[in-house]
Amino acid sequence: MSIELVTEKGKVYVTDEVIAVICGSAALECYGLVGMASRKQVRDGIAELLGRENLGRGVEVRREADGLHIDLHIVVMYGTKISEVANNVQSRVKYVLNEIIGLQVDFIHIIVQGVRVSR
Repeated sequence: MSIELVTEKGKVYVTDEVIAVICGSAALECYGLVGMASRKQVRDGIAELLGRENLGRGVEVRREADGLHIDLHIVVMYGTKISEVANNVQSRVKYVLNEIIGLQVDFIHIIVQGVRVSR
């Protein structure tokens, strides 16, 4: 499914995959974040760290009745305050989506799937 943006020159369609990649890229710019985790690993309890080529795999874009929801599955750096890292990721992703796409996001949910020692 895609989001339709109407501009003065026409319509622009942005797919959920593009939104997911933008979210993943913006999140990785935040201090304290080791990487994105695979969404499917929630069931198994193992946080698989995804590389830069899989930025969108740790992101889920959903449309709910009350607006656009984004779930980010992340792995944080050991020794950082998890609540601060999560808050920074939420702020950064919301800002980038608003600036790049002009998209208003209603909720950004952070799912911390692991803590790793940064190398």
